[in-house]
Amino acid sequence: MASEALAAPGARRAPAWAVGVAGGVGVIALWWILAATVLGSVGPGGAQAIPTPPEVIASIAASGWDFYARNFSVTIAEAGIGYAWGNGLALLAAAIVLVFPRLEGVIMQLAIITYCIPVVAIGILLVVIIPVPDAGEPSGNAAFLAALSVFFTTVVGSLLGLKAADPAALDVVSVYGGSRLTQLRKVRLIAALPAILNALQIAVPAAFLGAVLGEFFGKVELGVGPAMIAAQQNIDAARVWALALVSGAVALVGYLVVALLARAIAPWSKGVAS
Repeated sequence: MASEALAAPGARRAPAWAVGVAGGVGVIALWWILAATVLGSVGPGGAQAIPTPPEVIASIAASGWDFYARNFSVTIAEAGIGYAWGNGLALLAAAIVLVFPRLEGVIMQLAIITYCIPVVAIGILLVVIIPVPDAGEPSGNAAFLAALSVFFTTVVGSLLGLKAADPAALDVVSVYGGSRLTQLRKVRLIAALPAILNALQIAVPAAFLGAVLGEFFGKVELGVGPAMIAAQQNIDAARVWALALVSGAVALVGYLVVALLARAIAPWSKGVAS
């Protein structure tokens, strides 16, 4: 009887934010327990390999706002540059495919190549090609890898969205003498907005991760990557974890910002609650 009551159509469900908070609390509690027991071993230099949540928070407080603002501002700038270039080129490539369908195979092969090439190999090559930036300036290496990280996803998502247009609406444009470019502007872009915006959301954390990876190869002095390297060399596990968690928080904020913009631009993409 209890299971039938829970499965009843009128049963109230917990709001999404409550489920998210409960899941986050559960993960932190599990992390705390494992860090204090099973995974609480002492690593090289006498430092604890897996710090507890209070130790990570204490590390963030000890480092101060200036440390995180100084390093994250550089990485966010690199991710932003790569995000703009990568997504811009991906949207342009998808539009070219719709205007010139015979180029779809070439564009898709290029996108697959950018996705399959190991980032490590590209990063090593870029160190030789791109000059080292001045202290505090965005790294071209990091921006390039950020752009590379978002290109494939946005190309695929945009093409799927652009091809989802209503054939009847496309026929109407053709009957009135409209070209493929007119179809793209007046029908396909509107129909593709939900898919494109979803791809742009996914690209936010991908661009940030690409920028951080690029900093490991870019010989830069400021940024999340150099800060992590310095913490590893000093065997400061708490700071490494703190940088990783703050990075995740920054990527999540960017994802939510794009999600809010997507809801404002294309509110119909989320459907209507019944």
